[in-house]
Amino acid sequence: MKTGVPWKAITIMAVLHLTGFAALSAHAEGVKSLRGVQVDEPVFVEPIARPQNTRVNREFRQQPPLVPHKTEAYQVDLKINQCLTCHDWANAGEKKAPTLSMTHYADREGRQLDRVAGTRWFCTQCHVPQVDADPLVENEFTPSSER
Repeated sequence: MKTGVPWKAITIMAVLHLTGFAALSAHAEGVKSLRGVQVDEPVFVEPIARPQNTRVNREFRQQPPLVPHKTEAYQVDLKINQCLTCHDWANAGEKKAPTLSMTHYADREGRQLDRVAGTRWFCTQCHVPQVDADPLVENEFTPSSER
């Protein structure tokens, strides 16, 4: 009984594999993506942030500022926080974006850090995009500016 690599079988499988890809690529020209365009056709995508440059008054003391642009396409996870590409101290001036408060650079013990503290990493815990929408539930809240 022979032991070893069956090179003939591997060669035949490789040839069949490559010819199958060639056949698929010949048909790929007529394939349309789910977006309705050719697969290799460039598609314009709107920029993520379109600042409205409107500042919304806060309704109560210590209210986190509202975000004046859409954020659903932003990646914020354990490794990446796309909000910081504009709002971190190093980038805010160039991007003409508001900088983070110094409280975002302090740890739980109050020590100042050179980076955003882990307790402040997930921006959408406190900050939400502003929208012009009716309240989802009725309430009797009166903003401090109206008291």
